[in-house]
Amino acid sequence: MKILRISIIALLASLFTTSCDFLDKEPTELALDEYFKTPEEASSFLTGTYAILSQPTFYGGDYMYLVAGDDLSHYGGSGRGPASTGLICNNATTSDNAVTNFWYLLYVGVNRANIFLENINKVEGFSTGVKEQYIAEARFLRAFYYFNLVECWGDVPFKTTSTQDVKNLDAPRTDKQEIYDFIVNEMADAAETGLKSAAELSYLPGRISKSTAWGILARVYLFRAGEHFRENRAANQAEVKDYFEKASFYAQKVTAEGHALADNYWDFFIDLCSNQYNTTANESIWEIEFAGNNTSDTQAEGRIGNIIGLAGPDLSSKSSIKGKADPGYSYAFIYSTPKLYNLYVKNGDINRFNWSITPFEYKESGGKNTGVTHREFEMGKLAQVMTQYGPKSYQYNGDIEKTKATTNYSRMCGKYRREYEADKKDKNFTSINFPVLRYADVLLMIAEAENEANNGPTDLAYTCINDVRERAGLDELPKNMSQTEFRQAVKDERGMELCFEYTRRFDLIRWGEFVKNMQALVPAAQSGENWNLGPTNVYTYFQVSSTYNYFPIPDAEMSTNKYITQNNPNW
Repeated sequence: MKILRISIIALLASLFTTSCDFLDKEPTELALDEYFKTPEEASSFLTGTYAILSQPTFYGGDYMYLVAGDDLSHYGGSGRGPASTGLICNNATTSDNAVTNFWYLLYVGVNRANIFLENINKVEGFSTGVKEQYIAEARFLRAFYYFNLVECWGDVPFKTTSTQDVKNLDAPRTDKQEIYDFIVNEMADAAETGLKSAAELSYLPGRISKSTAWGILARVYLFRAGEHFRENRAANQAEVKDYFEKASFYAQKVTAEGHALADNYWDFFIDLCSNQYNTTANESIWEIEFAGNNTSDTQAEGRIGNIIGLAGPDLSSKSSIKGKADPGYSYAFIYSTPKLYNLYVKNGDINRFNWSITPFEYKESGGKNTGVTHREFEMGKLAQVMTQYGPKSYQYNGDIEKTKATTNYSRMCGKYRREYEADKKDKNFTSINFPVLRYADVLLMIAEAENEANNGPTDLAYTCINDVRERAGLDELPKNMSQTEFRQAVKDERGMELCFEYTRRFDLIRWGEFVKNMQALVPAAQSGENWNLGPTNVYTYFQVSSTYNYFPIPDAEMSTNKYITQNNPNW
């Protein structure tokens, strides 16, 4: 089912090496004049530009340590010390490996796109429309890599031509507003001049479609609308209104492309975990694709379901234990905060609650490493689950339920369940795709943007948010809400719908609420109330300052780039 295999052919391997000099990512050993000769070679190079997305320093791994720490999810687990990399535990430094590698990888992606765009016109023999499609995809990817740079670091070096040699690579930081202008123009133009519609791609979300470009454009405009918060300045109201209007405009374009919400909330994630696409509705718009079980020559696996997932015993070395006896191993590093738990309870949202926050644990009655025999459910959850997604889950005759209600509201993420992966499962790597954009997110972006652009919720805003709520089994919102009330409803809805999907941290930053919301959790984390803390210093994960509205410029960059002499604030 994977339509865009993430693998780098040997011909490209010598081209894509890494260095610590700015943009020195594409050495010139490969003679480009001798390479861009056929459509097949162009396709291979474009695949290499896509492949940035699946690397271990991006969606293939480290991204989950870089952006997961927010007010609804945290790094946790009983007896587990803080993570040693990324920003997730509020202990990052300017020499953090995950931060450094992510910075350089994004510039590798930019440079690959630049090389591709500079050489694509040399190729002859394309079928009708294919060249235009390839150019549009490369332009979008370059803009997307720059958006990640701006979203994380703010002002960054900006370059739209490829690196030709290893000399004179120093470059100053460019004002992010200039880069934003480039990003939105490139994405919008790519959608109009070459990208295929989702329908033309058979709603297979591994490749960039018009829907992808428009949905991500809406995300860009929403983040840009909140830049004044992290800059600690008064908003230019006319400018902010324009950004919200454009966010709504592009998100609305997605609604005309044949997308819809899956029948049930868990359908999307079961598809994701079982290597299927849009089996009940075309909800998935963009996924980063992974494949395999780490046993073949093609290494195309990721870490979704392993770094973040539902913990099961490590049975990877037991070749005879398969199927429901081995639902897959997960380190389960990412847990809910009590705030997320209480948000579901307050809203009576048992559908999303019972899928997103793990309602059970796998158990082995025969002893360690003998295979899972049953599940132990939290009190009151077994019957609920069996009427929800139970028929689509592994069935165990010995399932039991606790006789005492839990007082621990910090529980494993349950969205990415390895039981739906094919046998046999690797301990550390999975074939589960990384979800970047789905239709529910688009609907909530419209609701938010309409409310902000019109000083209150419009009929369209109500329709969009209520569509998401209806799928979750919740009542419609009352029609007489103020702008402030509706704004909070959108924030809560995004939390319940999109938790553990790596959008929350940036949502909080663009709302100007990251520091406030994180610090509000410190007293509860210190007291341990409703929180199985594990390490005693977990409260420090939430003691963030405004420093964490940005990533630090890596030491490795500042030591080699003479034009960058000052880091982001307080780093």
